[in-house]
Amino acid sequence: MGLKIERRVERVNGKDLSYTQFVEQYLVQNQPVILTGLMEDWRACKDWILEDGKPNLQFFSTHFGNSKVQVADCGARECMEQKRLEMSVSEFIEKWVQLSSSRESICSEVSDDKSLLYLKDWHFVKEYPEYCAYRTPFFFCDDWLNMYLDKYDMHTDPDSYQKKNEISCSDYRFVYMGPKGTWTPLHADVFRSYSWSANVCGKKQWFFLSPSQHHLVFDRYMTNAVYDIFEDVSETKFPGFKEAIWWECTQEQNEIIFVPSGWYHQVHNQEDTISINHNWFNAYNLSWVWDILLTDYKQARDLLEDIKEICDDFEGLCQRNLAANTGMNFRDFLVFMMRFAFANLFQFHHLGRSGKNPPFWSSQIAQHIVFNLQSIQSIALKMKSVGVCTHHAFSLKPSKILEDHSFMELFTTLKKNYGMMHGPFEIVYEEKMGLCSDMNAIFCDFTNPSIGSSEDLVQLIDFAFEKLGFVASKSLPSQKTRYNPEEQLMCRD
Repeated sequence: MGLKIERRVERVNGKDLSYTQFVEQYLVQNQPVILTGLMEDWRACKDWILEDGKPNLQFFSTHFGNSKVQVADCGARECMEQKRLEMSVSEFIEKWVQLSSSRESICSEVSDDKSLLYLKDWHFVKEYPEYCAYRTPFFFCDDWLNMYLDKYDMHTDPDSYQKKNEISCSDYRFVYMGPKGTWTPLHADVFRSYSWSANVCGKKQWFFLSPSQHHLVFDRYMTNAVYDIFEDVSETKFPGFKEAIWWECTQEQNEIIFVPSGWYHQVHNQEDTISINHNWFNAYNLSWVWDILLTDYKQARDLLEDIKEICDDFEGLCQRNLAANTGMNFRDFLVFMMRFAFANLFQFHHLGRSGKNPPFWSSQIAQHIVFNLQSIQSIALKMKSVGVCTHHAFSLKPSKILEDHSFMELFTTLKKNYGMMHGPFEIVYEEKMGLCSDMNAIFCDFTNPSIGSSEDLVQLIDFAFEKLGFVASKSLPSQKTRYNPEEQLMCRD
């Protein structure tokens, strides 16, 4: 069955694109794009490639060979994923070299490689923090997910958190490596996050399906999705598949592709390929994260309904199931939003103290912060409206939060990133004293001594806006005028 290819993904020179344009054209519109011209100064583009453009496999064996990695067997399927194996980088490289030698020895390409191995999800940045392989393009710096995981574990509930669980991973920055013919089955990304993928070498072919069409690749019960869009897809099982309309593109070396939230995609390596990939989310797609959490939670409840009457802690079981299968649960997500709400409120108050451009909330960075806070508040309202129980209540006390060293680091990183996206802004204060003063100024009259529920979070943001003299709109700012960042800049991971 042939695919209906309707559109080709747009290709844009990243050097000619401002952050404002990227936000308005791609983040807000939730549309894919290929960006060029952003990788010339990357160390990876020198160390990891031979003069002929092929991967420098020996370099990886020599410098990173002892790393233990997850490798997908592209010819073996386990449920809806490829079978995973664990091996060292050196072992993986050895198998890759053997495959290349085999292909060359018969003077043609092996047409039926049943055991093509694809190294995936290598946490390279976490494992080798001193080796600066690349710089995150400024378009993707507002990365709440990895910013948070650099300071905190995602799971705050000991009953849900398992250090060795692959889904409870330390970050979502990965290196992928594989020979020609390796591929990734049809899927949408974890948390329905954004992702970006940079080809250090090689070539990938991408097939995209927009969120409005995703039901066409599921069965009648919206339970199972198509695994491989090029296999003989059953019209009986997937009756809508032939109606699906796809986007397609070929990503070349030194190109970066932006994958929007909720887009299903299947990817094929057309040459020996190395890529760098990040999953990330921020205020623009926070609603996607909540929607997938709520959907997966409802599915978990339905699956466990038969044991509800004999389970002492049914809600706790559902939340543990959600954390294990989706990557976080309601409690994790609420705590995540609480910390970013506090960090943004402090930033907002500092801008008000500067008094350089009254009314201060008309500045670009203030508009960005307001949008962040309103997005958090909007999600908290949704959590409240469905009667969400966060289970094993967790609270953040304004009077204690500054004693948290990790929060101070998160705050500082957020401030640095705002400066990179909007241009540096001056705040003259001694860091700890200034923050303590701000915390007291914002929260001294707030009646709730701790923030432990979605309702508390909604009230906190309303109270803080009023205290800071800002009357927040009841609806989010216009998608087209949320903020207008300064000239493009880069930030380092």
